[in-house]
Amino acid sequence: MKLTQRPRRNRRTEAVRQMVAETDLRASQLVLPLFLVEGTGQKQEIASMPGIFRLSPDLILEEVAKAVSLGVHSFDLFPALPESLKDTYGKESLNPNGLMPTTLKKIRDKFPDVTLITDVALDPYSSDGHDGVVKNGVILNDETVEILAKMSVLHAKSGADIVSPSDMMDGRVGAIREALDSEGLIDTGILSYSVKYASSFYGPFREALDSAPKFGDKKTYQMDFRNTREALREIDLDIEEGADIVMVKPALSYLDVIAKVKAHTNIPVAAYNVSGEYGLIKLGAKHGMIDETRAMVETLYSMRRAGADIIFTYFALPMAEWLRKNT
Repeated sequence: MKLTQRPRRNRRTEAVRQMVAETDLRASQLVLPLFLVEGTGQKQEIASMPGIFRLSPDLILEEVAKAVSLGVHSFDLFPALPESLKDTYGKESLNPNGLMPTTLKKIRDKFPDVTLITDVALDPYSSDGHDGVVKNGVILNDETVEILAKMSVLHAKSGADIVSPSDMMDGRVGAIREALDSEGLIDTGILSYSVKYASSFYGPFREALDSAPKFGDKKTYQMDFRNTREALREIDLDIEEGADIVMVKPALSYLDVIAKVKAHTNIPVAAYNVSGEYGLIKLGAKHGMIDETRAMVETLYSMRRAGADIIFTYFALPMAEWLRKNT
């Protein structure tokens, strides 16, 4: 055969493949989600998320130290609360002595240079399991936004670098930005879950926080998985209202959306490698169907390839370990 073009030449050795690789991934681009529980010495495994635990503040500090040693410096915090602290209005979300603000202060005191991101939504605090205030079976938008703005200020004053509204209420980014600025918190960033789909891949996360909706579903505020033009509309609105970073969630079934969002905007784009995606790899590996490490690496690189600048993932620590050995 007489061929002038042989693409396989660029795949011949590992050194050549490394030289021409188009996509890179660094530990600094990974965000580790952390699930918080009250108490001391508490390490509660989440059955549907093997290897992931709810941790009390003292053990959270140990987990952060481990992550930092591997080059992961960004963390997203989620509180798991007993039912006794939940109500329709999520009042515990505004408790300055609550689990989230006190844990933030402890992490900040010991690790002043890490990036602390906080989830801003009512579902961990709500007796209804929804991201907003519920009245007569309806999730109220404006009343919810008012609470989210106050929650964001509390988190920022407690040590959060970035607040991350995941609720999908209309207008919440603008309200949060105004509330932060009015308190002089102009340096606190907003990472908005701008494009959060009503997905079947959230099940294990809801087990982790015991935050599944007590009725209905979340389709009146989370997005329809059939839509992409709507995603760009949400992105534009959030940026106009003051978002510093935008997110697409989930990641694997929405790589096309990540790519479109990346092409559409010039601010950083995050993707959330969600609990169901994590669980599928763990389950497949357990049954000998796939190699866990190879599947982890391939999926996280696919998110980078699609355009994600930042990846929230429960694989943050093993991926950081892999990167240290292989890049």
